[in-house]
This record gives sequence, C-alpha cells and structure tokens, in this order.
Amino acid sequence: RMDGHRRVGGMEFLPYHWLLATIGNTGVLQYQDTSTGNLVSQHRTKLGPCGAIRQNPFNSVLHLGHTNGTVTLWSPSSSEYLVKMLCHKGSPITSLAIDQSGRYMATGGGDSKVKIFDLRMYKEVHSYKTYGGAPTCLDISQTGILGIGHGCHSTFWRPEALKVKMKEPYMKHQLSGKGPLESLRFRPFEDVCGIGHASGISSIVIPGSGEPNLDSMEHFTNPYMDSKQRREAEVRSLLEKLSPDMIALDPDSVGGIEESNLIQRQQRLRHVAEEANAKKAADLEAAKEKKEKKRMRGRSKIAKKLRRKKKNIVDENTVKLKELRDEEKEERMRSKELVVTDGAGDDAPAALQRFF
Repeated sequence: RMDGHRRVGGMEFLPYHWLLATIGNTGVLQYQDTSTGNLVSQHRTKLGPCGAIRQNPFNSVLHLGHTNGTVTLWSPSSSEYLVKMLCHKGSPITSLAIDQSGRYMATGGGDSKVKIFDLRMYKEVHSYKTYGGAPTCLDISQTGILGIGHGCHSTFWRPEALKVKMKEPYMKHQLSGKGPLESLRFRPFEDVCGIGHASGISSIVIPGSGEPNLDSMEHFTNPYMDSKQRREAEVRSLLEKLSPDMIALDPDSVGGIEESNLIQRQQRLRHVAEEANAKKAADLEAAKEKKEKKRMRGRSKIAKKLRRKKKNIVDENTVKLKELRDEEKEERMRSKELVVTDGAGDDAPAALQRFF
C-alpha cells in the first residue's frame, strides 16, 4: 500500500527501471521504486492538475499534458522539466501517445484536434480534426498505427499518417450510446485493440497493428512461458535493473567509454582548457566594452567622452602642444624675472610695490 500517492489521475510503469510514476490533481509527479518500495523522487510541476501522462519508449522520459495546453518532459534526476512545448494554445491536453522509435508524439486537445510533433526538433508536423467531440484517448501501436478515441467513435490511421498528412483513416469503429470513450490501447504482439467505455470494455481486430516478431532477449515476451520461466525472467530483470539517474533525453550519452589512448585524453583536456581560456578572454573583452554609466549633466556629451578617451593618448600633436606650453611658461617666468630686477619702485612701501 502506497499512501503517498493521492488523487492519482495517471500512472506509468517503467519496466527497465522498475519505477511507478504517478501524477494527479495535486500536480506532483512521484517516482516509486516497486522493487524496494522506496520513493525515488517527487517533483512539483506547478502547472495545476494533470491527467495525461505517457512515457517515451526510446529514453523512458515522461511526457505530461497540462490544462494550459503545454507538454512538459521529466526525468527523476531533474527537479525542473527538461523541455516545455506549447502544443494546443488555449485548450487543455486530453491525451498523449508516443511511437516506439521515440521520434513522433501525438497530442489530443480540447480544440478537437490531434497534432503530430517531431520530437527531434520539437516542432509540429501536421494535425487532424476530430468529429463528435474532443479526442479523449490516443495510442500508437508497435507498427505505428495511430488510434484515436473521440466521442463514441474510434478511428485508426496508417503508420504513414505520422510523417505525412493523410486524407482518410485506415479503419473506423463506432460504439453508439457508449461514449465518450475513456481509454484505447493496443495489445503488444497481437492485432487487437482494447477500448474502454461507459458500458465496459470492447476489443476489436486491427490488422497489422501488432509486431509479428518476438525479441527473445526481452523479458516476459514469450507467450508460452511456464511459471518457472516467469520467475527466472523476473529475477533476471531485477538483476539488470537500471538506475533512475540514467534517464535522459539522449540515452546514448550514458555508457560512453573514455579514450584509452593517453595522447587522445591529453588532446581532449587541452581542447577543454583552450575553450575555457577563450571564454574567459571573451568575458574580459565584454567587461571592457561594457556600456559607460551615465554621468552628470553635460559630462555625457560626445565631445566630453572623446576628450576623456584621448586624455592619456600621446601622439605628435600632444607632444607639440606640450612643448608650446612649456615655452610659454618659460617666457612668463623670464618676464617676471625682468620685472623683479628692474629697480623702479624699490623705495615704495611693500604694499605699493605691485603697482610698479
């Protein structure tokens, strides 16, 4: 029993990390380790209640759809969102879906639109309009078929609909009097889609939606497992459990190998040092060229600024001007000496000698 998860509106399980992620009306995203029962991390999204949550199968990053039309990407090791996208301006996000390759994301909004985004550039590719109500549930199968539940209708689009906008859907299915649809999910490795509605659950056949080839290296993919094999697979998956800190936007950045060659390591360190020195020099230049503060009235004029800049600059004109000033000073001193040597007015009182 996990009492810390309250008023839950959406849940996702990360099988390779054994993490259970929940979010609800409180707007707090929580990661619970199901193998030990410990709370790994919790983050306040600060974006209000949230009910749309899906994980990216490519890198295990969680996508949250909020009521203000934005989608945020989260990982357990970061207290802030990794990416924030404005997908539906002025309408809430009602559902999310991400394909197996992690390249395309489908979002459903209250504006009765389903938009396709390219997660490599975080840009919109195209959009589809739904009838009978806003899209309440989305899912993308293993082969790329897009399933949309809107009102009492469900439409299915071919895998090419994620890359190129198509005119008509692949299949349609109507559940009259049972809408709005609550959930829509494809069964893995089978051409079956389950739909949850007000009257229960319905399953329909969607040809080509399941992956025909099983991966024997994956856990729990063998449909003919007995109880002993299932226990062994559970123990093996626990031994191979990944750390939550390894969840990142670029999964290739984890597990990199450092260069074994000493020369290559030294070159890399030298490049890092050169980049740091260049950045430091650029910062010093920017500090020198920083905008001069505004001075008192009259001192911020162009002539005053130029005069202050040229104050300590010594050129030919400055030298000539200095020589002329020295000559004038010497002439003044010489004239004063001549006046003093002149004997006129020596008999006058000291107070009147300045008049002679």
